[in-house]
Order: sequence, then C-alpha cells, then structure tokens
Amino acid sequence: MDFRFTLSVFTIEINGTPIVTLQAKRHKDAESLCEQGRLRTDLSTITSNGNPLCNPSATLKVRLATPAETVLYRQATQSTEPSDDINVVYLVDLDG
Repeated sequence: MDFRFTLSVFTIEINGTPIVTLQAKRHKDAESLCEQGRLRTDLSTITSNGNPLCNPSATLKVRLATPAETVLYRQATQSTEPSDDINVVYLVDLDG
C-alpha cells in the first residue's frame, strides 16, 4: 500500500480575508507556517492598496483553498521549476 500524501492547496486568511495560497501535505503543516513569526513578519512588509497585509494583532487562519483559489494557485505555479521552497501565490493585488 502507498501511504504517500499528495499536496493540497491551502489558503491563509488574515482577519477573515483570503490573502495567500500555498501547497502542503497536511493542514497541520500549513498551520505551522502561520505559527512561525517569519511569515507574519514577511506579510507585514508587503502592502496592498497602501496597507500592510498583516499586523502584529492580525488573526491568521488556514483552510483548504476553494476550487477557484486552487485554479489561481495552479496557474501561477505551473511554469515554476520544482523546488523544496514553498510557492506562495497572493490573492490580492500587491503594491509596487
């Protein structure tokens, strides 16, 4: 029997707004990214409409991506080279 996991696409919501999608084996793996300070720090330096995507008091929540979000993720990453890095696709327009 083959017990390998396939990668699922997850969405990270910040204060209830879908902001970014990524692939992970399990929900727990995607959640662990939210628990790391690095993601929050990175998102606080990126802006959309002049506002940071994240602030210190923001609530980050992980959920399975909707079918439309999954399509956006797949389209954005289909031409990228395979790597061990996590591909992140933003669901909002970024400044700059």
